[in-house]
Amino acid sequence: MKKQILLAAIAAMFSITAVNAQGGGNFQRRTPEERLKPIHEKLDSAFKLDAAKMKQVDDIFLNSFKESDKKMEEMRASGGQMDRDAMMAARQKMNDERDAKLKEILTADQMKIWKDTIEPSTRPQRGNRGGGGK
Repeated sequence: MKKQILLAAIAAMFSITAVNAQGGGNFQRRTPEERLKPIHEKLDSAFKLDAAKMKQVDDIFLNSFKESDKKMEEMRASGGQMDRDAMMAARQKMNDERDAKLKEILTADQMKIWKDTIEPSTRPQRGNRGGGGK
């Protein structure tokens, strides 16, 4: 009887560990406001924009994030397999539109810093997920 309880406990612990190792399904997408915060902080520290310009920049990013979320929701709702190329093209178009709006507010030097330094640092880092089998 003790062996059965011990084996059941070990099996339960193994199952829980396996589920957690796969992420557990607890991933929650950040809101546009949560995604704006680190960008706002980086731009504010890099450029020291006045409050009116910073508000304009925040609005551009917030609208961009909301539009991106809306587009992703539309693609998910369409069902079936999402077309990776179409998704990437849509994202690139939205980024180009966002950058065109930013160019109206930021100087050429600030845009260069945004594109070369700040924007790459805002992208999600993918890290090694251990699927290589080495």
